[in-house]
This record gives sequence, structure tokens and C-alpha cells, in this order.
Amino acid sequence: MLKRLPMAELMLFAVAMVWGCSYGVAKIALFYYPVLGFLALRFGLTFFILLPSLSNFRSLEVKNAWRIGLPLGLILLAIFLCETYGITLTSASNAAFLISLCVVLTPLVEWLVLKQAPNSYTLGAIALALLGAILLMPNLGLNFSFSFSFNPGDCLILAAAVLRAFFMVQSKRLTQHQQLSTLALTAVQSGVLMLGCLSLAALSPSGLPALPQALVFWGATLFLVLFCTLFAFFAQNYAIRRSNPTKVALLLGSEPAFGALFAVLFLGEHLSAQALLGGSLIVVASLAASLQAPIKKSKLFGQLIGRQLNS
Repeated sequence: MLKRLPMAELMLFAVAMVWGCSYGVAKIALFYYPVLGFLALRFGLTFFILLPSLSNFRSLEVKNAWRIGLPLGLILLAIFLCETYGITLTSASNAAFLISLCVVLTPLVEWLVLKQAPNSYTLGAIALALLGAILLMPNLGLNFSFSFSFNPGDCLILAAAVLRAFFMVQSKRLTQHQQLSTLALTAVQSGVLMLGCLSLAALSPSGLPALPQALVFWGATLFLVLFCTLFAFFAQNYAIRRSNPTKVALLLGSEPAFGALFAVLFLGEHLSAQALLGGSLIVVASLAASLQAPIKKSKLFGQLIGRQLNS
């Protein structure tokens, strides 16, 4: 199966794994340091590591990275502020679950912005992912009583999901057919995040405290910098230029399954059978999107998609 997966899809699936873990890891780091300082440190380290990629100022690739990276960086700033503040107010598993609604929102935003209507196969995979997201929603039992109850953290994560969908589409629109350095683009985006967080912290009356000494904090921060930022940003920027926003979102939609696994194993959170079923459906939808051509030939999958479209 893995041989059928193009490099872009493999990279995105790896991103889903590390990003799924990122909610729990970030929650641990946020016990030691406030949100703005933590984000400024995380993306500041990323920016300075990638700074050499911006050294050739006259290069067209670097110029395009600045031109495209600045507006995209502002969207990412809003995403990470919503996500990170949301993580402090809700559980890691809830955060991973609710952000998966980006899977449903991306093709709708793509339709509105790029005027590209999703085909029936994509709609089927979206429906499957949506069913999984519904099963993962907090306080929704199998009796479908629809007793929704969102706290402020849940609302912030939902706002991040909307912004993620917009980011996917805007990234495709701005980077398509451009001569562009992916490393330089990641550096610019990280720089915008760093400066944005530092500016907001400067406006705060209390400012930022001294950096913590705890090894747990620095271990969590370095994991997020190396895997969830450097690798993940590079992989996402690489893949968006070689795929379409809906497929990218569907692949990243497997993120909550990995987030739930981390939350259970390392944070002691409890998951019901319903939550496990929902996460499994999202993973299946993500893999189906990446293996679109081979799976189209499967009668069983065709019947499943048909049921989802008719429901």
C-alpha cells in the first residue's frame, strides 16, 4: 500500500502523526510558560534555524517567499493563537477531534474561493470524515440526543478549524505555479508568527516571565520545533503545491486519531468506543483520498460512498 502513496501524501500522513501528538505535547509545555511566550519561542527557534534560506535576497524564490509568506503567516498566527489558547481550556483529545472539522470545511472554502466543486468521490470521503467527526464530538452519545456543550476552548479550536480551511485554499492559490523555496517560505511564516506573538506580549501589562528551567518544557518545545514545525511546515508547503487543498485536508484529517492515542497513553485521558470509531472513520477517509485511483475500482468502497452520499 505504501508504494502506491506519492511522496507528498506520505509526508502529509507523517505530519498528521506528529501534529496529532502536538496537542498533548503543547499542553504539557503550557503548564510551564504562557501561550504568547511559548509560541514566540517555538517559532523563533524555527525562524533562526531556517534563516540561511533567506540569505539570497535577489533570488526570485526568496522574493516570492516574502511576498507569499507574509499574508500566509498572518493566517497561521491567527490559527496558532486560537489553537494554543484553546488547548489551555479544553482537553488534548477534544482539540485534536474538533480541529478535524477542517476536513469538512476545506472543500467548501475551495468551492467558494477557487470555484472548484468537489467530485462525487471526494464528497463521499468528506461524508465519511464528517461522520467520524460527529462521532468524536464531545457530549454526543450514541443515542444521538445532540446535547452539545462547548466550552470557550472548544469554540477557539473550532475557529482554528475554519482558519485552517481558509489557509489551505489560500496556500494553493498563492503558491501554485510560483518559483518558490519551500524552506524560505517556512522561514518567513515562522518569522511572522514569532514577531506577532512578541508584539502581542509587549502590549500585555505583565509581559513575559523568565524562561523555565524544566527539562520537560524544553523537551516538549524542541519536539514541537523539530517535528511539528520544521518538518510539518516544510511537508505541508511541499505537498500543497503538488496536491489539492481538499486532499491535503483529508490526509491531515487522520490527525485526531494520533492525538487521541497520545492523550490516552501519556495524559491519561479516557476515550469511549464511540470516539475510537469516529477516529477510525477519519483515518479511513484520509487514506481513501490518497489512494483515490486504486480504491475507485473497489465495489465495496463504491457501495460505502454511495450510502454516505444518500444519507
